Amino acid sequence: MSASQWSREEYISLMTFKSTDRQMFVELFGPLIGLEKEWIDQGATKDEINMVAFDWNYVPTIDCGGNTGLRGGFKPQIVQEDSQQIIRIDEYGRKTRLCKNVATIALPMDYPVKDMDSWLEMKPFFEFHEDRIDWDLVNRAKKAQEKGVLVRSSILGGFDLPRQLMGEEGACLCYYEQPELMHDILKTAGDMAFEVLRRISEHITIDQLSVHEDLAGKSGPLIGPSTIEEFIKPYYRKVWDMLSSRGTKLFSQDSDGNINPVIEAFLDCGVNVMYPMEPAAGMDIVESRKKYGNRVAFKGGIDKHVLRQDKEAILKELEYKMQPIMLEGGTVFGLDHRIPNGTPLENYRYYVNTGREILGLPPIDGKQKGWRRMAF
Repeated sequence: MSASQWSREEYISLMTFKSTDRQMFVELFGPLIGLEKEWIDQGATKDEINMVAFDWNYVPTIDCGGNTGLRGGFKPQIVQEDSQQIIRIDEYGRKTRLCKNVATIALPMDYPVKDMDSWLEMKPFFEFHEDRIDWDLVNRAKKAQEKGVLVRSSILGGFDLPRQLMGEEGACLCYYEQPELMHDILKTAGDMAFEVLRRISEHITIDQLSVHEDLAGKSGPLIGPSTIEEFIKPYYRKVWDMLSSRGTKLFSQDSDGNINPVIEAFLDCGVNVMYPMEPAAGMDIVESRKKYGNRVAFKGGIDKHVLRQDKEAILKELEYKMQPIMLEGGTVFGLDHRIPNGTPLENYRYYVNTGREILGLPPIDGKQKGWRRMAF
């Protein structure tokens, strides 16, 4: 194991506030499209472009072997493609548009669910079937875990799944105008995930449950605490209470934007890891640590936009985010999302080296080359 690689035991110990033997400094997502060319023009090496030159910390992960997402679905097909975009039908049956050279995620142009009848047509894609479990992968995960690899599982987002089915506006209205539909969507997803992960967790300890939401913008979340309490908490808790009783330690939620108004609600749902904690949206991991203590661990939280300023601003941001209270466990230090275009390579090098120095990590020696995405 390289010096930059962490074992599952070390990572879990850090994220549950049990060990601070060393600090973890990572790159969560990597660069935005277009930054690679900028850095090449500034003399970046191949290893710098690939991120491995910065010797980032990481913990190797493996999926537990269960499919808790859409099963089957529609056959994806390209409808139209030119030099600017790709129009395709995705597995949800949605027509989507991907703008080339500026985006990596296609945006839906329509949505399949409008009411209970249209949901019932989609519902079979989210129900439990025994073939959702690949027992060969389960056994592979078990062997990998014995070698220090973190075993992960996931559930569909309590907001993100309805958003994928109905769009943001449709999902937000559904909580109020068609609550029975929303309850059925989340109950279906919850029952399916419970059955998949219950079976798997009889054979292997799942280390982390993950959920992707992205339910907030700069102005705040798209749903509030009462909605989370009524709709999402029963869904999250059904799965989490079962897994945590069988040894699962981490429940990680990914949501961009300002989630301050709903942190407490999600902690009540069982979530105990949050990321990426975007400062531009009003998130401050230092203030959140002071408020919530060791009830929640954080990944990210360092303002990515500061890297486009000067070295003095970078140092100020690092000294604030890496102050002593943040070194007491429960923090994976990293940028709050992708490295933005316009970030000078020299500034990024300074950010890496200065952060390592503050955290007491050894200087980069060029021999250790570690990096894996830590967004999970």
